[in-house]
Parts: sequence; structure tokens; C-alpha cells
Amino acid sequence: MDLNLIWFVLVGVLIAGYAVLDGFDLGIGALSLFAKSEAERDVHVAAVGPVWDGNEVWLLTGGGALFAAFPVVYATVFSGFYLALVLVLVALIARAVSMEFRAAMPEHKRAWDLAFGLGSLLPAILFGVAVGNVLHGVPVDTGAVWKGSFLGLLNPYSILVGLVSLAMFVMHGAVYLRMKSEGALEARMAKVAVGAWAAFVALFLAATAWSYVGSPFLFGRLSNPLTLVLLVVLAAGLVGVPVFTRAGKSGRAFLSSSVVIVAGLLTVAANAFPVLVPSSLGLEKSLTVYNASSSPRTLTTMLVIALLGVPVVIGYTIFAYRVFRGKAKVDEGYTAAA
Repeated sequence: MDLNLIWFVLVGVLIAGYAVLDGFDLGIGALSLFAKSEAERDVHVAAVGPVWDGNEVWLLTGGGALFAAFPVVYATVFSGFYLALVLVLVALIARAVSMEFRAAMPEHKRAWDLAFGLGSLLPAILFGVAVGNVLHGVPVDTGAVWKGSFLGLLNPYSILVGLVSLAMFVMHGAVYLRMKSEGALEARMAKVAVGAWAAFVALFLAATAWSYVGSPFLFGRLSNPLTLVLLVVLAAGLVGVPVFTRAGKSGRAFLSSSVVIVAGLLTVAANAFPVLVPSSLGLEKSLTVYNASSSPRTLTTMLVIALLGVPVVIGYTIFAYRVFRGKAKVDEGYTAAA
């Protein structure tokens, strides 16, 4: 049994789960910056209010799994991306507290709405910037020593991937908000979803072409059956988003958007394997699932814990979405009158 491969898959599933679940949160938050009225912003907050904290659990679980299984990667990436991750953390905290205080301090509601929007927009971009740096390669030397700087992370390629991430999450958020809203906002989100889809496709193709030139190791398994299956699934999801959105089938559009996110991430992971963090100083210095992992005993012990804990996270997530299904209710929770 290849424990390293099992943990690679598990960490990938957790990260993909977070991208799907908190992705629409971030997208809706970013879209709230362009809401036409306070009533519309209430719907934005009400749509994510009941589930955002449960969605964040996937980020914590994914980070914990990365630390347990691949501590060298965790230490290296978190050291190199320290300032960027602090910005993400501050933004996520601002987003969380804004939903509490906008109801408790109605006299400053517009300021808290701005914090909610910016606290969603910034992570949506920076998560993509981080992924872009990992795909392009980061300056990791022998012994997992980081040789880069914060400004070095803000290179043109990583910024492009950051825009891909933003467009993807806005598309995902617009599709979800359409399911949760009614009237004029529901109709407008259909148009926003299709527009964001078009922007995402264009940016995604540009980033793919750039990756082919700058990171050719990502394209070494294009003929692999798994890669071909994932590409077909990705294509199906991409076609489904605009088709189902225009047909008024919001649930299927959201499923298609989720498929795009998961299939896209898994395609990249499958082609990068076993590399976790490619080194721009030479691929032989890269961190892989084998040279950056915990001991077999640790991997075995943590796998038992994961097999007990992950189903709980999945079960709670399903339960929460079943309880709060239907249209957003602006007279309850974070949007209730103070």
C-alpha cells in the first residue's frame, strides 16, 4: 500500500472540497461590492451566512492533513508564502467579523459591507497567485531551503492564475447566488454567471498556454487514461455551466461549476504527481510526496484518524446544506434586524 499516494489523494480531495464550498462564498462576497442596493447586499450575506463557517472547516482540515503528511512542504510553503498567507488570514477574519458587526452596528453597515467584499476578493485572487507560483516553480534549494522573496511571488504568471481563480470563483458564486435569490437579482446573476464563465475560459486558456511553455513537466501525462477522463469531465463541466444557466436549471449549473473546479484541480495534481512543490532552481530539488513526507508510521496513524474524522466533516456538510436549502432568508441570522 502506497501511503504517500493515499495522502496525496486525500490532501487533494480536501483542497478541492474547500475550493468548491468556500469558492462560492468568496465569489458572492466579491460580487457584493457591485450590489445595487443594501437589500441586495443583505441577500449576498444571507446566502452564505448559514454555511460559511462549515466551509472553512475544509481549509483547516486540508491544512492539518498537509502538515501531518507532508510537513516539509507545509514548513517550506508557509515560510515562503508567509506575508501572502497573513494577508489571506486577515482578509478571512475581516470577512467573518463583518457579517457579525453589520447587523450589530447598523450605523456602520456600509463599512462592514465593504470589509465583507474586500475580505472575499483578496483571498480569491491570492489563492490563485499561490497556485500559480507552485505551478511555475518556486526558489527552493537543496534541503528545502527557501531562496525567494514576497515580491518575487507577484510575477506576471502567478497574477494571471490569480485572475483565473477570481473569475472561477465569481462564476461559481454567481451560479450559487442565483439559486438562493429571487426576482431581479436572480435574473442578473444568470447574466453575471455567463459573463464570468466567458472570462474564466479565456483566462484559463491563456494560463494553460503559458504553462505549456513555462512548466512543460505538467503536460507529460496527457495521454494517460486518468488525465483523458479528467479532461473530458472538465470539458463537460465547462459546457454545462452556460447551457444550464441559460436554461434556468440553477442546480445543474452549480453542479457543473463544481465539476469544473474539482476536475481542473485534479487534472493539475495528476499531471504534477509526484511533485508537490517544483523548484525553479532545478526540478531535482523539488519537493515530492516521497522526499517531503512523514514517516510510514506517522502516515499510518494519521490515516486512521483521517478515516474517522473526514466522514464527520462530510456528514456535517451534507446536513448543513440540507437544513439551509432553498432561497436565502434575509430576516434571519446575520441579516436579521438588530
